[in-house]
Amino acid sequence: MRVLITGAAGFLGSHLTDRFLADGHTVIGVDNFLTGRPENIAHLAGHDRFRLIEQDVTTRLAVPESLDGILHFASPASPVDYLRFPIQTLKVGSLGTHNALGLARAKGARFLLASTSEVYGDPKVHPQPETYWGNVNPVGPRGVYDEAKRFAEAMTMAYHRTHGLETRIVRIFNTYGPRMRERDGRVVSNFIVQAIHGEPLTMYGTGSQTRSFCFVSDLVDGITRLFHSDRVDPTNIGNPNEFTIRELAALVLRLTGSASPIREEPLPVDDPTVRQPDIAHASTLLGWEPTVQLEEGLGRTIAFFRGRPAP
Repeated sequence: MRVLITGAAGFLGSHLTDRFLADGHTVIGVDNFLTGRPENIAHLAGHDRFRLIEQDVTTRLAVPESLDGILHFASPASPVDYLRFPIQTLKVGSLGTHNALGLARAKGARFLLASTSEVYGDPKVHPQPETYWGNVNPVGPRGVYDEAKRFAEAMTMAYHRTHGLETRIVRIFNTYGPRMRERDGRVVSNFIVQAIHGEPLTMYGTGSQTRSFCFVSDLVDGITRLFHSDRVDPTNIGNPNEFTIRELAALVLRLTGSASPIREEPLPVDDPTVRQPDIAHASTLLGWEPTVQLEEGLGRTIAFFRGRPAP
């Protein structure tokens, strides 16, 4: 196959690119490096089945080659990024998604949208099944990301229903692993970097809020299975094992051997109190379940950050 991956230099996009290349496919990557990093794909320089287009996908997207698939992963995804780039986040979720869908239609390519568990907002249903419509504040600071993804899902389904386009939607839950950026606002990378450098771990609220952490290789496997499946409806991909943020902090401190204290800060506006995916559909229809447990995945991620220069 020949696929196009937007956001190919990002944390998830670069791992997905590696997976498709490893499976023998050809990949055209697109990235404008707003939050993606050249070093994430530097190892692909000279690869005969990979080429990169440096472009903002909110502008017209065109490639001369035929395409079998488009996987739309371009978007700021961490709180630090989408709060810093709110307009760009809304534009890539709307215009960027529209452009990518238009290209998929023109090429007769299957389209996969990278959506998010943030479409559930601060959920009133726990764990969250795909049938839950969510509890999102559309005018709050997080709304720029949440609503961009909700709109992107609606646009994707409209193309499927109106034009008969083959579409897939993955709702991604908290993911971590190598190639995360230092201090990007994600709790795993923040805790690890702070612990390694002996800084206080910044905990928002009391740390009683929960998250479910999926290692990146598990996530990419689930996305790949979804792309090759026949499932059109949104599909949760994430690790259903739920941890409090305080439990995560204790585990990071133990694995790093750090004596860093924990510093509590006020909880951000609209920060979800719980987050846990119902993965019944992924398990039943895709034969997918995560295999990397949190301690093992954190160990690999800590090793990655220890191999990097101090930020």
